[in-house]
Amino acid sequence: MKSNNQLLWAFTASLAGFLFGFDTVVISGANLPIKELWNTSPLFHGTFIMSMALWGTVVGSLFGGIPSQKYGRKNSLIAIGMLYFLSAMGSSFATDPYVFSFFRFIGGLGVGASTVAGPMYISEISTPKNRGKLVALYQFSIVLGILIAFISNYLLAGFDGENDWRWMLGVEAIPAALYSLAIFGVPRSPRWLVTVKKDLIGAKAVLMKMGIEDVDKELKEIVDAEKNINNHQSFFKHYKKPLMLAFLLAMFNQLSGINFVLYYAPEILEISGLAAKDSLFSSISIGGINLIFTFIGLALIDRLGRKKLLIIGSIGYIVSLSMIAFSFYASLSSTLLLSFILMFIASHAIGQGAILWVYISEIFPNHVRAYGQSFGTGTHWVFAALITLLGPLVIDFFSANPWPIFVIFAFFMVLQLLFSIISMPETKGVSLEEIQTKLGIK
Repeated sequence: MKSNNQLLWAFTASLAGFLFGFDTVVISGANLPIKELWNTSPLFHGTFIMSMALWGTVVGSLFGGIPSQKYGRKNSLIAIGMLYFLSAMGSSFATDPYVFSFFRFIGGLGVGASTVAGPMYISEISTPKNRGKLVALYQFSIVLGILIAFISNYLLAGFDGENDWRWMLGVEAIPAALYSLAIFGVPRSPRWLVTVKKDLIGAKAVLMKMGIEDVDKELKEIVDAEKNINNHQSFFKHYKKPLMLAFLLAMFNQLSGINFVLYYAPEILEISGLAAKDSLFSSISIGGINLIFTFIGLALIDRLGRKKLLIIGSIGYIVSLSMIAFSFYASLSSTLLLSFILMFIASHAIGQGAILWVYISEIFPNHVRAYGQSFGTGTHWVFAALITLLGPLVIDFFSANPWPIFVIFAFFMVLQLLFSIISMPETKGVSLEEIQTKLGIK
């Protein structure tokens, strides 16, 4: 029964991912109404309306490691829930694009910080046997949030006329409030208690609640790993390998085009010939496929491992992106185009989507995990923000036929396939402390 505590704590912490997914995609339904309401130019719209939350995410991810390290993973997760709530309420009542952008930025801070604190906390309260699937719960919650956001946008379209978008954004305040209350019930990370608070008694109590068979042995491994670390080592010099792995994995995640598709799905589908309402409905199928294949990735991540899933996903990316480009180039039907987009989403869910947060949370030692997580997630969000900022300009430039966009994304996925085959070490079934040794960190 004690092992069930890990699942409960991981699930609760993963709900920060639900809010991340909801907050990230809910803007897709408000995109066009806001553009019409405030008559924004493509550059202004991309910079302030669409990507402002992502720039908040960049800041939140780059600096989220500081409070996570100083005040703990749990306290950071509590603060994150409050940021989501404030953003939802503020953006839904915004009176002009500048106020709107400010509150979207606040929500972005929550998203960015959650990608640091959430996966890191879950990895530190998990065992090697189930760490992959428990941390992947965070990704599952993200795609569940994405699906619920697409459904919510569809149901609220036409609910209150020109104010539909306000309801789409404001409804997020409900799950944000519930999450903020639930997270008080999880314990502090045992590894944070050892490395930062030096609280061995508290850490031992948490390990016991986790159902660890030999608590004293586990605690000794954590303490010994900390003793062997030279705290005067240069972060960027001494941890080159995990930093390189985190950077490349996070960069390729966004150069797949996943955020481009998720943010601009209705607009992309409208270019292919679907009416606005139909494009919103078709977006729900994107969220559904994402959820189904995330389930599959969740089931396979501790069986096949991180490396094999990334290889499988990379192949799927290359095929689907190539076919999306061909569909636009040859003016194939919008139904066929949608099927290839769904294949692209499935490839992401079973590959990059399943492993990204897991892998980055595993490869850094306990005492620098917060900073390593910030580096990896910060890289992810810088690329995400740039792609989203440029999205309206790129779509406007290729409005007649956007096929070259997807050819570029497919090219980068060929590079990701090579990276996964040649340079990516496997981490499944290995303790966090043993991974340090495997990566040559002393």
